[in-house]
Amino acid sequence: MALASVPTVVLGSIAFAIFWMLAVFPAVPFLPVGRTAGSLLGGMLMIIFRVISPEQAYASIDLPILGLLFGTMVVSIYLERAQMFKYLGRLLSWKSKGGRDLLCRVCLVSALASALFTNDTTCIVLTEFVLKLARQHKLPAKPFLLALASSANIGSSATPIGNPQNLVIAVQSKISFIKFFVGVVPAMLLGVAINVVFLLCMFWRQLSPKEDEEQAKEDVVTENEVNSHTFSPARMSHPSPLQPNPSPLNPQHMTPVNDVEKNTPCRNGIKRGCSQVPDMRTCLTKKELFLKGFVYIVSVGMLIALLMGLNMSWTTITAGLILVVIDFKDAGPCLDKVSYSLLVFFCGMFITVDGFNRTGIPSAFWEFMEPYSRINHASGVAVLAVVILLLSNLASNVPTVLLLGAQVAKSAAAVSPNYETRAWLILAFVSTVAGNLSLLGSAANLIVCEQARRSELHGFTLSFWAHIVFGLPSTLIVTAIGLPLIKG
Repeated sequence: MALASVPTVVLGSIAFAIFWMLAVFPAVPFLPVGRTAGSLLGGMLMIIFRVISPEQAYASIDLPILGLLFGTMVVSIYLERAQMFKYLGRLLSWKSKGGRDLLCRVCLVSALASALFTNDTTCIVLTEFVLKLARQHKLPAKPFLLALASSANIGSSATPIGNPQNLVIAVQSKISFIKFFVGVVPAMLLGVAINVVFLLCMFWRQLSPKEDEEQAKEDVVTENEVNSHTFSPARMSHPSPLQPNPSPLNPQHMTPVNDVEKNTPCRNGIKRGCSQVPDMRTCLTKKELFLKGFVYIVSVGMLIALLMGLNMSWTTITAGLILVVIDFKDAGPCLDKVSYSLLVFFCGMFITVDGFNRTGIPSAFWEFMEPYSRINHASGVAVLAVVILLLSNLASNVPTVLLLGAQVAKSAAAVSPNYETRAWLILAFVSTVAGNLSLLGSAANLIVCEQARRSELHGFTLSFWAHIVFGLPSTLIVTAIGLPLIKG
């Protein structure tokens, strides 16, 4: 594709630069509007500058991807109501042999959960939970937050529903769920193992519990507080430094099935949550037990349907709606926890990226790099990986996939049709692992950073430099060792 006219190239580049700046730095002093508004602003400028027409803008919005994101978030919310945290708490703490063992468990649970329910959702759900676990075991928060974010990114690379860029790749390439999984999972498993070893080497001495007087003065986190944890929906916006941090969502808006208000009477006349009740399970009604079990059954059924190759978007939406209907009450409190700002962010991003593609700049860049990035030899794979790593951290991973996906696949297919699937899977793996390089490389990293900072009782600030000291070497090692294992 040739470059568009000079005005189109210049104006399209300005619109994309504004989108990129607000996506990476959502609280810049001169325009602190956040990522969602920045995404819509970039899309609107593409239309105002006539880089793209309104009809083309609407056509660029990928509804299957939005549907898949929405359905996955709804199912995840009902899993939280079914007390997934209680079982995670038991799994992470069961016969734990100290901080190093707990760190390994956080990595494995994060990777597995991300492969099944997206890395963003996993980080939304687990960040404050992991902070409580670290405080409960008198351990520093930093290694556990890094373990959560990095393992979530690596683990999510194994499935089409693991992260947004994989959703884009699965829809555009039409690679089946099972073929995608088989092609990437060896690299993912080895990557998680390498990441765990790197974390242990880096934080070995810090993973011993503190016993000093300062730690003793800190608030104690009980096992019950960890097990009864609830989470708030993710927000793509960034708070203004002049505004106080918002309070977490009231747990009454989304009450786990056996964690009810203390003043609610039980059928036997005893107040729920009262100290007179030795076991909260005695207060569970048959309906609550049925709903709790049904959530897990529907979730497993959804995964089976995805493995069978059914339409991913409608499968997740159907699973979510089944849970809404079976719950048989107002779904408003549940649906309020869906991150609609994330969905709107994607709409604006689709428009902005499509407009930038129409300037011809991405095509021109790829035409320059394509002769050195052919995947039929090792050096070409290495160059392609470097390009993806750099672009994923400059423009973020989803825009990188939207910009390069079709070009990379076309180039690979020109060499041999057998290489096309492998090219898509390399793009999926590298663009996902690239999220670990810096704090700005992945939305999951930013979610962990923001959720940890906003936590009222266990707040912790994870800085850009603290992340990159770990992220840069870990990303390069995991990428280099994982690439040869990806099969098309």
